[in-house]
Amino acid sequence: MGKIRDVIRASMPDHLLNAFRRWKKQRRNLRLEKMRETGNVVTKEQLINDLAAIGLRAGDAVLVHCAMSSLGPLEEGPKTLVDALVEVIGENGHLLMPTSPNPAMQLDYIRNLDTFDLVNSPSKMGAVTEYFRKLPEVKRSFSPTEPVAAWGKDANWFVEGHYKKETPYDEYSPFARLAQREGKILYIGVSLINAGTSLHMLEDAVDNFPLPVYFPELFPVRVKDDRGVIHQWEVKVHNPEVSKLRRCDDLLPIFEKNGTAFHAKIANAKVWVFDAKKMMDTMLDEYREFGVTMYDAKGRPKTPIFRGT
Repeated sequence: MGKIRDVIRASMPDHLLNAFRRWKKQRRNLRLEKMRETGNVVTKEQLINDLAAIGLRAGDAVLVHCAMSSLGPLEEGPKTLVDALVEVIGENGHLLMPTSPNPAMQLDYIRNLDTFDLVNSPSKMGAVTEYFRKLPEVKRSFSPTEPVAAWGKDANWFVEGHYKKETPYDEYSPFARLAQREGKILYIGVSLINAGTSLHMLEDAVDNFPLPVYFPELFPVRVKDDRGVIHQWEVKVHNPEVSKLRRCDDLLPIFEKNGTAFHAKIANAKVWVFDAKKMMDTMLDEYREFGVTMYDAKGRPKTPIFRGT
């Protein structure tokens, strides 16, 4: 099913894909409204119990990708989930969320970007991430394409590695540092195909990756920090022709088979729980031994000719 969905998504014209997404959103909102009217709301206490049941513990560092609607109507909206997560991982834990201001192709976004504002550029990664990044104790990384918000005593350490980097996925990134801390990645109502950011670490970690995943041009960016100071450097963005080849969910059986990931349920949502370090180790091992990537889970890398590369 995942492969069919990937092919349809890659081949569907943007205007049809956007219309389909609007239709799905309308249906989803009607369903949530009906649940709320009947008193079927999700409480913080229920989420705390469910998060503990899937293995989250005090002291955990966890990166959360979330489609909030998949959980059902939350009693206090995004606050319900964030409060539950913080209570479970405790004062020694760390909570991270992606807060990209770009919901579509990086190339289109970067060509039209004037300034990425660390404080005021909203997250387009869902209502939970936008609520989370605005909390006063949360730190946001400097990446104009893949900024990450972090909470916890070492929040600065998690996000500081994005400063003035060409790509947001290298060994100093929040994604890599989560793996170094042996943290977890929680996919709530989403999977790798629509929240597979951590998969890009492989492309930066190996030499001579077989596909031109980055567009050949470097783009100058301006980033405004929380004091209003402008910082400037150049960044790479993904090559949209190669991005269309991603088949991220085809990797799920590999991760599940070797114990890197398992699926479960929180409230009404289907979830995947990943061990971040095992995820990175598995990607490196499978690539080096079999050539496996998110573009070909069977390990037969192909290098087609792309326009503009």
